[in-house]
Amino acid sequence: MAIEIVNHRALDNECEKLAALITRHTNGQGNGSHPTAIDKLEFRRESFVSTPLRRESFVSTPLHQVCEPLLVIIVQGEKTVLLGEETYPYGVAQYLVISVDLPLSAFVVEATPEKPYLAFKLKLDLRQLCDILAETKAIASNKENSVKGLFVSNADAPLLDCALRLTRLLDTPQDIPILSPMIIREIYYRLLMGEQGEAVRQIATSGSTMQRIAKAIKLINANFTKLMRVEDLARHASMSASSFHYHFKAVTSMSPLQYQKQLRLLEARRLMLTEDSDASSAAYRVGYESASQFSREYSRLFGAPPITDIERLRIA
Repeated sequence: MAIEIVNHRALDNECEKLAALITRHTNGQGNGSHPTAIDKLEFRRESFVSTPLRRESFVSTPLHQVCEPLLVIIVQGEKTVLLGEETYPYGVAQYLVISVDLPLSAFVVEATPEKPYLAFKLKLDLRQLCDILAETKAIASNKENSVKGLFVSNADAPLLDCALRLTRLLDTPQDIPILSPMIIREIYYRLLMGEQGEAVRQIATSGSTMQRIAKAIKLINANFTKLMRVEDLARHASMSASSFHYHFKAVTSMSPLQYQKQLRLLEARRLMLTEDSDASSAAYRVGYESASQFSREYSRLFGAPPITDIERLRIA
């Protein structure tokens, strides 16, 4: 029991060091994602005035977006991510891995101006992850297994140490070109050997079900405004229609058509917010033929009709 307490304190200590560095590098830059001088590394900072809500209540403005393969380590605060109808809460000294492009909703549930939510975010290079798997000669995961395209796990000391060393390089920019690739490779190695190693190996295993679903996901992303048949997607993934539908839902927590629908709605929202498109034009441009259906499905995803939602976003 005492060993667990010591380890927990050691992890908290590493997170505090990393939080101090991220705070320094994001001070005065406001909320949001902040790129760094290290390719693929960015920090996330969020704060808001707390309200007397229950702890389990969401208290931040929801963020809806399509996320690419990514590692996120929380070093201060807490967050909840929604994939389909599934909920993934995580906090300090925990990490989230996204292995395929996924439409997600996220809520910060613990952050204040004095102690903001802080996260270390590293975009994942799946090709490099495959190379490292081959070099380690680790046992590849069963190619027919289906694993979720998102998981949350507890960070260990070696992984946090890698994140800390990578962040410290920002203070010695002359070292970044040589040392950052080495540390990032070590981070990938730690993920492969860590608590969720089996799931990570599935991502990195050539010809795995995960990789075949990822291939279909890229096709949907490139053609989401067009009518797509499950049979065609299955053929693209070299799977039967029934097997493809089953594994796609196992990876993404939604059907292929639900996935496509979320991409359409997210793009329509972007068009209305950044290009001043009206709801009807945005609906048509992303592939909807019925304005009323678009409004219903938009309200279901974003919690308000298009006009109300866009006005709310502009005020925020």
